[in-house]
Amino acid sequence: MTTVRIPAGWPATEEQARAIQDELRERVVLDEPGPPPGTGHVTGVDVAYDDERDVVVAAAVVLDAASLAVVAEATAVGRISFPYVPGLLAFREIPTVLAALDALPCPPGLVVCDGYGRAHPRRFGLAGHLGVLTGLPTIGVAKNPFTFTYDDPDAPRGSTSPLLADTEEVGRALRTREAVKPVFVSVGHRVSLDNACAHTLALTPEYRLPETTRRADALCRRALREATV
Repeated sequence: MTTVRIPAGWPATEEQARAIQDELRERVVLDEPGPPPGTGHVTGVDVAYDDERDVVVAAAVVLDAASLAVVAEATAVGRISFPYVPGLLAFREIPTVLAALDALPCPPGLVVCDGYGRAHPRRFGLAGHLGVLTGLPTIGVAKNPFTFTYDDPDAPRGSTSPLLADTEEVGRALRTREAVKPVFVSVGHRVSLDNACAHTLALTPEYRLPETTRRADALCRRALREATV
């Protein structure tokens, strides 16, 4: 497990963090399709906190996109680097997530975040932030629609409906299991929304949530227990 220090110059106020968001958001690439589903590597990242001990743990799990077998994994632990502020959660997580990705012994390929990309009040969630900083293609697959609205997709697996901020489509509600609550897919960086949904379906052969998220969540929880004993 890699130990992470809070980077020098890391934002300390909401104003500073929002200014960085505004700057980095301009670098998001939205006109690339991204890698084809089922090819290369696909990596799940997730984080877990112990706020009482001021500890955050990140996990990165690389899967073979064709077989969904685990190729590599890494974890990192650090101090929580920013207070809890809705819309600025990436600043609590990014240093430790980057360290976990850096510790991998192989290229991560597409990165799947348990959270949001464009489906974010400032259109720059963790998936976008991580993609811009690393240059990697990234998507967000979230468990809930945040503050956005959607019509329930049709019951069959693969059905979608727009995730809307007023009339702007910021993502899609995607049915990964028949008649089961959808997940909420949004683009982070260098991937189209159609391709992000296709990747999500390829990563959910049995369960509602992507295998990337399931594996990273389990590893992250285990690593947090080990870091706080």
